[in-house]
Order: sequence, then C-alpha cells, then structure tokens
Amino acid sequence: MLPEHLHADVRTLWDYHDLRHEPRRSDVGVGLGSREPGVAVHTAELFHAGRFPLVVFTGANAPTTVERFPRGEAVHYREIALDLGVPDEVILIEPEARNTGDNIAFTRRLLAERGVAVRSVTLVSRPYQQRRAYATAKRLWPGVDIVCASKAVTLEDYLTGVEDAARVISMLVGETQRITEYAERGFAIPQPVPAGVARAFGRLADAGFTQRLLPRGHRP
Repeated sequence: MLPEHLHADVRTLWDYHDLRHEPRRSDVGVGLGSREPGVAVHTAELFHAGRFPLVVFTGANAPTTVERFPRGEAVHYREIALDLGVPDEVILIEPEARNTGDNIAFTRRLLAERGVAVRSVTLVSRPYQQRRAYATAKRLWPGVDIVCASKAVTLEDYLTGVEDAARVISMLVGETQRITEYAERGFAIPQPVPAGVARAFGRLADAGFTQRLLPRGHRP
C-alpha cells in the first residue's frame, strides 16, 4: 500500500506527464505499444470519432509484454482494433520497435515507404507516457504537428484498474527521470521540470519506487 503522505507526490507526477492536449484531427493515429490493451481500445475509439483516417500500431515485445502479447504488441493491438470495428484496410502495423524512439522512427519510415504524406500525428499511449512520447517525437519527427491522447481516467481509477499499482508508481518515477536524461542524451527535446515535480520525484525514489530508474542515478 502507498503511504498516505506520498499520494500527493504520485498525483504531482501523474499530472505532469499527462499533457491534456486539446483534441484535433490528424493525418494518422499512432498507437504506441505497451502492456496495456487500453491503448488499442482508445485508438479505435478515436478512429471512430473521426480523429484520424489511418492507424499505425507499433511495437515488438519487451520482457513486461511478451507474456500478455506473445506475437507482439502491434499485432495484438491490430486484432483488438479489428474486433472493435476498425477496418483492416486503414490499419498498418510496425512490429519491430522495442522502445519509444523506435516507435517514432520506424513508424515514420513505414509511412514514408507507403507514400503517406504526414503533417500531423496523434500519439496514443498510456497517460503517464505522454510527455516523453511527445518530446521524443518532436526530436525524431521535426516539422510534424504532434498531439498526444490517452483514455481519460483519474489517477485513483487507473491505479485501481491495474494489477500492480507499485509498478505504475515506479514507472512514473522512471518516466520523470527520463525527461531530463533523454534530453541530455539527444533522444528527446528538453522539457521543463518544475521544482515541485523534482521534489515529488525525489521523495518517491527515496521511498523505494526505483525499479524503472536508469543506472546513472535518480535525481532528475
């Protein structure tokens, strides 16, 4: 159980990573592979709402997804979308990506190979992946308008609905570290890290939610 005094820190990181972009129509919707089938579900919902005419699902496997999606994240996401009524002819899959940088770079390459002109993209992901996905896409796909989207859900409902709340909190801590680390390494554009976010990050890391930290250390 999460100690009561850390709830506010978890909410601070949750709010920081969920960009809450204003919805708008894009040329393509890109569902970023993860262990959460809800990303595919929400991508299908946005397609049916007319947010984009073309869908790309991107993702191979990771140690955390291979059991749930043994044939690859993108492959399973496509099947979920088909079951939800998305036409097969509007879905492309990119089954090789093993990280967010690959998701963006390989999707860009796939669309170029198909001759698809792209001026705007909706990235569909878990709520706490939005900021890093946005910063990565702005680095690797310059000149394209990027909007992020996730299923609208409260922090409390999200933590209740997943099988391991501690893992999600560790992911939030790791995502926060990566905002700074990946910008320094040239993987993403820089993003501001408010002092309150840095303090919340430090307290949660000190409380032991460190499983997703990069080896270098835990200070953003």
